[in-house]
Amino acid sequence: MLPVAHSIVPSVPLNRLPPLSALRTFLVAARHLSFVQAANELNVTPAAVGQQVRLLEACLGRALFTRSNRTLSLTDDGRMILPGLAEGFERIVDAVTLLQGAAAAGPLSVSVAPSFATKWLIHRLDSFRSAHPDINVRISASMELVDLSADGVDCAIRYGGGSYPGLVVDKLLTEAVFPVCSPALLAGPRGLDRPAALSRHTLLHDDSPDEDSSCPDWRMWLRAAGAADVDAAQGLRFDQSSLVLEAAAAGQGVALAKARLADADLSSGRLVRPFGGVQHIQFAYYFICAPGRAADIRVNAFRSWLKAECAAAQPPGEPAAG
Repeated sequence: MLPVAHSIVPSVPLNRLPPLSALRTFLVAARHLSFVQAANELNVTPAAVGQQVRLLEACLGRALFTRSNRTLSLTDDGRMILPGLAEGFERIVDAVTLLQGAAAAGPLSVSVAPSFATKWLIHRLDSFRSAHPDINVRISASMELVDLSADGVDCAIRYGGGSYPGLVVDKLLTEAVFPVCSPALLAGPRGLDRPAALSRHTLLHDDSPDEDSSCPDWRMWLRAAGAADVDAAQGLRFDQSSLVLEAAAAGQGVALAKARLADADLSSGRLVRPFGGVQHIQFAYYFICAPGRAADIRVNAFRSWLKAECAAAQPPGEPAAG
């Protein structure tokens, strides 16, 4: 932390100043000489502008505007205070801009679950880098929850139910589940043309801690597919979705995959869908950030890019076009 020079810190007690919002409102109203136009700029009502001006006049004990025949003009006291306030707010804007510029020079830190980072996000980051070559990105792939206000993370992509109190939240992608396997397994001698044929294959289980009761495991999926006689407990188990997909691509068995995570492997042909049985689930992927980060130009750029990428994606469970 840089030391603060005592000479630049004002010695006047700041608690003696009128409210900053009232000073700002006066400055905007004085520039327009109109409460209506000031209200439009500040995104408030003209009545609110008038209230703030009256509050400032009461604090100062001076009239700052003359109101006559629906016209507004500055009093001598208003003209006297205006230049100093304008210069003061210019310095505030310069200081904030300087801070934002310093923040923008550092890397954008994005917290993402490992499977989503590996299977979805990384394949698309070239697009963001092409659009924003001046923004460096640091991906923090972790299953651990982070405090977006204290852990040095600018924003996050989370898979969950969508309840993130006190944070800025955008829903990005819905999700669905269906079986996938290696093309070699599909063409193998044991056959894999219907759910009942899974009795002749190893089941790959996704034990990642999603806590989503709407997401089926093999037992639930087989029952819904009318293949309850298949032993749903047998097979290999993994604690990350990406590992399940890698095992399936390696021909180790049949995985019950999340559609968004399997999309790249399906498009490349590493994985195929042996039959239908899509089940849509309640959890989805969300962009989240702390309210104080929402104005950061790096966060805004990543957020806008991410929403556009997600909007262009096909619905989960549907084959890619082409």
